Amino acid sequence: MTARAASRGSLGSMRAIVKPSPGPGLEMDDVPIPTPGPSDVLIQVKATSICGTDMHIRDWDPWAQTHVRPPLIVGHELCGIVVERGSAVADGPEVGDLVSVESHVVCGRCRFCRTGKGHLCENTRILGVHRDGVYAEYVTVPAINAWVDPPDMPYSIASLQENFGNAVHTASVSNISGRKVLVTGCGPVGVMAIAAARGLGARAVFATDVSDYRLEMARTLGADQTWNPLKESVVERGLEATDGEGVDVLLEMSGAPSAIQEGFSLLKPGGEAALLGLSSGPIQFDLDDNIVFKGATVHGVIGRKMWDTWYEMRGLLRAGAVDLSPLVTHRFALDDFEKAFDLMASGECGKVVMFPNPDDADGPLS
Repeated sequence: MTARAASRGSLGSMRAIVKPSPGPGLEMDDVPIPTPGPSDVLIQVKATSICGTDMHIRDWDPWAQTHVRPPLIVGHELCGIVVERGSAVADGPEVGDLVSVESHVVCGRCRFCRTGKGHLCENTRILGVHRDGVYAEYVTVPAINAWVDPPDMPYSIASLQENFGNAVHTASVSNISGRKVLVTGCGPVGVMAIAAARGLGARAVFATDVSDYRLEMARTLGADQTWNPLKESVVERGLEATDGEGVDVLLEMSGAPSAIQEGFSLLKPGGEAALLGLSSGPIQFDLDDNIVFKGATVHGVIGRKMWDTWYEMRGLLRAGAVDLSPLVTHRFALDDFEKAFDLMASGECGKVVMFPNPDDADGPLS
């Protein structure tokens, strides 16, 4: 038993996936159920999904080594039921509400928070990165971070909203209604960006990836044409599909240098690019031809706007403009997290959702 489990919280103990110490790997441990602070709510986790950030932490790559300080409960995408409110919570979610959670806990006092740019808060602490996360039976979060969902929303869909917010933020930073859009990188958030672009009224949506599995999913979620750069020239195909004009908007979700170059090559003069994908290091890039001489506008995207993006997500989902259900390809019990992570690493999946209580699964378990 680890040192974390040696002292019990007043509420008892729970199962949680932890990063116990620096190095590759994660462990299931028995840890105290957290006690909510005055402004917090205690949430019983119903479903939690795997994100690329969690893969970085499991593998202990250079990014994780820089940002994470074990021991730590990992995970940041979830939905659950509020079971307790702190003494200072005057409004917000009630006990019994189904909620999703904004994983960025911001200070509310810095220059960015005070000017409506909380997603840029210089004191941000992210669940599962800087503070204990959600791969557990229970988690405490500030009440203001809990987003109330319809009580009949499927748990697997509710758990995706934090990640879906990244896609919606990227797709909505430019006006894409009636415009031709290229999405480079069809991992789960890239595929959700395709769905968001379609829901926001894009004239046509094209997508690229090196995985045929992911390209098939891209078509399912609304891509008009998909191209695999390992098998064909993306630039040639893109120019053919746009009558030689190129695309109006680039949504770069991969971080791959080759995809970034292909995307900017297809961006028409005066076009806009929104960049969410993270590169593994510095890249070589022709700034002059790709941006300056094109008169292009480039947006860097981080997280979700708080709370603009959440309201926009709610509109897309409740209006039926976006259906995320095809994206959930696998469900696992939380105890089977190693199998779930291995599947996610293979790339042969969409979103992988885990359930602390298997009876809460809204579909067959893998």
